[in-house]
Amino acid sequence: MSDATRSGLEIASQMVDERVMGLLEGSVGSRAFGTQLGELSLEFVFGRLWNRPGLGRRERSLVTLGILIALRQTDEMKIHALAALRNGCTVQEIEEVIYQASAYAGFPAAASALGTIATSLRQGGHLPEEAPINEEHTP
Repeated sequence: MSDATRSGLEIASQMVDERVMGLLEGSVGSRAFGTQLGELSLEFVFGRLWNRPGLGRRERSLVTLGILIALRQTDEMKIHALAALRNGCTVQEIEEVIYQASAYAGFPAAASALGTIATSLRQGGHLPEEAPINEEHTP
């Protein structure tokens, strides 16, 4: 196992939930179909990119959410919304990223992200159930 993979395991364990962490850990050294993608993610994304100087994890989380919104990558958004909280972002900051993205990525992308992220935050206990968000809305 490379130093970057070891570092990636440490960083990922601080950012993602047990389910995602289990998938990442299971990828290390495995040669089953597709598992090397997880190992590459640990080495490059978590071990090298999230570990770079210049931006802290909080700032990287906000940037990552903006990119995921623009790309409409809802599965990754679910993971990274909760990771952003673990990295020091507030629910209000995450909400502002969605609003900012509406101008640059478009309202449909922002509306889709709003529903996806609200669901993830609710499931994680970070938003009250009665928060007035229409999770089914897609323009």
